Amino acid sequence: MNAARLKASGLAFGIVSSIAFGTSGPFGKALINAGYSPLQASWTRVAGAALVLVPLALLLRGRAAGRAVRRRWPLLLLYGLMGVAGCQSLYFFAASRLPVGVAILLEFTGPVLVVAWLRFVQGRQVPRTASIGVGIALVGLACVVEVWSGLSIDLLGLLAGLGAAACQAAYFLIIDRVGDEVDPLVMTAAGSTVGAVALAVAAPPWGIPWHVLTTGVPLGERLAPGWLLALWIILISTVTAYLTGVAAVHRLSAPVAGAVAYVEAVSAGLFAWMALGERLSRAQLVGGAIVLVGAFVAQRSVAPDEPVMEPVPSLEGAGVRSADG
Repeated sequence: MNAARLKASGLAFGIVSSIAFGTSGPFGKALINAGYSPLQASWTRVAGAALVLVPLALLLRGRAAGRAVRRRWPLLLLYGLMGVAGCQSLYFFAASRLPVGVAILLEFTGPVLVVAWLRFVQGRQVPRTASIGVGIALVGLACVVEVWSGLSIDLLGLLAGLGAAACQAAYFLIIDRVGDEVDPLVMTAAGSTVGAVALAVAAPPWGIPWHVLTTGVPLGERLAPGWLLALWIILISTVTAYLTGVAAVHRLSAPVAGAVAYVEAVSAGLFAWMALGERLSRAQLVGGAIVLVGAFVAQRSVAPDEPVMEPVPSLEGAGVRSADG
């Protein structure tokens, strides 16, 4: 495949991945409004993904999967707890109390926190443009939460959204630390397994209102089968989104793939508007655009110029992109 076709396919994979991830918030919120708790919705999503990805990893990677997990299990454990369980559950909690568009914008301040960690915790020098990006994103965040109105936004939702951003930052930092030592498919399968176990402690499966899946769930002015929403979140918003996301990273440079990933925030807002009738104020829309510009500038300033992984055979795996949604 020549370079032009490779980049074109990478762009297509990136857009598909971002749109797929963007559907998780609105559809997950529909299940939450129907009776699920944010933790229960998160467990359903993560456990369902693990049921698909673990057999796939064992089939395609065999013993290499076990060796990789044994070699880097502490980081994989942290990845599952923060990058999967923490990020997904906090995002769903934020979306349950805020408009989905606001929740996803809060989470997308994660790259800003990555820059702060590199600069103030690790003491590394970061480009001046990274600091500029942080400043831009913070201005946009002030517009999103409409600070001039006395922070009328739901406080718990705001804290959950920022917590999701912190978990997203941890997700990026852990992946950077692991590098190419662990196959991305194996990493995502392991992270999903850890996340499912951790969330099962907080949201035991036997307490989940499974009857919701057999009823019609309000989705705007319509009713959608609960099982169909759950299946979509698992297969499309999680499994497909991760797989196509990494396929995009393999074909594009990391900064370009990261830029395409910001389509997710836009798609989440659009799906929330179409499916749930949620609308953002003009100030929040402007602030959201500013947040995305600032976060992109910050991320691009510290991102490597080359793809972070080499393509792997049979299936290009899952795991390097935004953890959210």
